[in-house]
Amino acid sequence: MHELPLKKIDEVKADSTAILTFQDEVHFQIQTTITRGWYEKGSAPKVKSFPARFKSPYSGFVIPETGELFTTKPEKFNYETTIASIREFLAAKPLPEGKHYVLVMDNAPWHKKAYRLIAVEKRPEYADISDKITILMLPPYSPDLNPIEQVWRKTRREYTHNRFFATLMELMETVEKAFEAWKKPNNQLRTLCSFK
Repeated sequence: MHELPLKKIDEVKADSTAILTFQDEVHFQIQTTITRGWYEKGSAPKVKSFPARFKSPYSGFVIPETGELFTTKPEKFNYETTIASIREFLAAKPLPEGKHYVLVMDNAPWHKKAYRLIAVEKRPEYADISDKITILMLPPYSPDLNPIEQVWRKTRREYTHNRFFATLMELMETVEKAFEAWKKPNNQLRTLCSFK
């Protein structure tokens, strides 16, 4: 299995035909998450919390060079939904002439199986992906090397922490509002997800 040391990122960036892209999944939970905040000294702020743990799953792709974010909404995370989300990404972000995607993923079990089927076994039913994408796997236990993690952190920090959501739909609308702002090329995600 290919592992992605930091020098490999530089090699990919030096390839003028490669579009470096990072993929990951995330759950946003309706349960209130409390974090730091500014409050008057001596006050005891209270934030209501939903008693259950309903969650909303997302699969995301970020292109650091442009700062574009693309997300899908699978029901669960497995190799089939990973492959489906890659196909949705390719449909939404067609490749410019003479380019190919280099897709970096972590070592989640469903990513490893998708990688094996697409890149190792080169199964013909996934040729529509393997013709356009080279998959690289991050080293084990190194999610910090995946810049899309910064997108999830920023979304939580600015949109979901210290907030009460009465319904899962309200949480989803808030999260998707954040994602909507990052769909087009933007400096915010370009800076957040750069390796410089």
